[in-house]
Amino acid sequence: QVQLVESGGGSVQDGGSLRLSCTASGYFSSTQCMGWFRQTPGKERQGLVAIDSLGRTTYADSLKGRFSISQDNAKNTVYLHMIDLKPEHTAMYYCAARVSVYCNGRLDANAYNVWGQGTQVTVSS
Repeated sequence: QVQLVESGGGSVQDGGSLRLSCTASGYFSSTQCMGWFRQTPGKERQGLVAIDSLGRTTYADSLKGRFSISQDNAKNTVYLHMIDLKPEHTAMYYCAARVSVYCNGRLDANAYNVWGQGTQVTVSS
């Protein structure tokens, strides 16, 4: 069974940057998709970006170049790089996995079957 642990959240000022990490443990498949989501109270979980085991990426149109994803297969870790953060980016950020399935452009939460516990990002003005 795959387990995901996020880290790297925190508080930053308007315009600041953060790098979130998601480390996977347990069962690994050669076919896998890892994604990043965010959620604010009372709203649905929003898909941001995903990367599969072939390195192919899928981005939400709304990111406008602020967010990027990378992975270190040797460390079983996926990163979310965020720049020029704004207060509206304040949210709980989650890592998720589609085990044994490529991303296939999917950023809807229902497509992912393993989730981390989340890491809070707070951006102050």
